[in-house]
Amino acid sequence: MRSSNLVAGLAALFSGFAMAAPAADQLEPRAGSLTQVQDFGKNPSGIKMFTYVPAKLAAKPPVVLVLHACAWTASSFFGSTKYGQMAEQHGFVLVFGQTPKDGECWDVSSDQTLTHEGGGDSTGLANMVRYALKKYNGDATRVFVTGESSGAMMTQVMAAVYPDMFAAASEFSGEPAGCFRTGSVRGWNSQCAGGQVNKSPAEWAAQVHKMYPGYTGAYPKMQVYHGDVDKTLNINSFNESIKEWSGIFGYPGTAKQTINNSPGARLTKYIYGDRLQGIWGHGFGHVVPTNETEALTWFGILWHAGHVVKLCFGCI
Repeated sequence: MRSSNLVAGLAALFSGFAMAAPAADQLEPRAGSLTQVQDFGKNPSGIKMFTYVPAKLAAKPPVVLVLHACAWTASSFFGSTKYGQMAEQHGFVLVFGQTPKDGECWDVSSDQTLTHEGGGDSTGLANMVRYALKKYNGDATRVFVTGESSGAMMTQVMAAVYPDMFAAASEFSGEPAGCFRTGSVRGWNSQCAGGQVNKSPAEWAAQVHKMYPGYTGAYPKMQVYHGDVDKTLNINSFNESIKEWSGIFGYPGTAKQTINNSPGARLTKYIYGDRLQGIWGHGFGHVVPTNETEALTWFGILWHAGHVVKLCFGCI
C-alpha cells in the first residue's frame, strides 16, 4: 500500500486508539521536556531524535529507546508516560524516536528496515542509541527498547535487526518482527494485522536470523503484551510473537509458569523461560496501557522488594 493510502487506512484503523489519548491538560505534570538532537549520525529515512537526560545521571547510565504509536509524536508519548519522572529518580537516559512526519507509523515493512544496517528507520534508530551511548558515557550492555502499537512492532524489529545492541525489549500490542513485511516503506500488511500469518517457531526464527546474516550472538530478552479484544492488531499477534521468540531462544513455546493478576488487575503473566514473558490483557483492546515500572523491572533497571521498587545495577 502506498503512503497516501496507508495514511487513510490507518486513520480509520487507529482512530479508537488516537481518541483514547488523553488531552494535554488532562495529563499529570511530567518532569522536564524532551530536547531534539539534530545530527546524530546516518539517518537515511529522516526520522527525528529526542532525548531526556535527568539532572543526575547514574555512572555509566542505561539507555532506553522509546517508540511511539501511529498518530502520536515523541512529545505526546513522553507526556503520557512516567518515564521522565523515573529517569530523574534512577539516572538513566531516554531516547525517544519520532517518524519523519508527525503521526506516521514506523516503517516495519520494507526490506531496508528489516535488514541490519539496511538504510531504513531501524538504521536511524540504531544511530540514535550509538549517539546517546557516546554522548552520555552510557553502558552499552544496558540498552533497552520499548514501544506501543507501531512502536511495539518496531521494538520487535529492533530486537531482531540489532540484537547485539539491546539487552531486553518490552512491547505493548505489536507484531512479530517481519510479520508486517510488504517490501514497501510504511506499508500496511492486512494479513498480518488480521491474524492470518502463521508460522512455526523455527520458521519465525529463520526469518529473524536473515535480518542480521552471520550474527551468532545472543538476542535480547523479550516481553510481549496484548489485549484479548484488540480489533486493530488481531490477538493472534500475541501467539505468533511468542512462537517467534520461543524459536529464537529454543523454548518449547508452552508457559512454565502462569501468574494471574500480574503485573496488575486483568493481566496474566506467562513465563516461558528467563528470556521470554507474555502478558495477556483481559478486556483490553488496542493497546494494553504502558506499564513503565514493569518494563523497567524487566530491563533490570528496577527490581521489586515486596511492594518497593528499588534501583538495580547489573541485574541482567
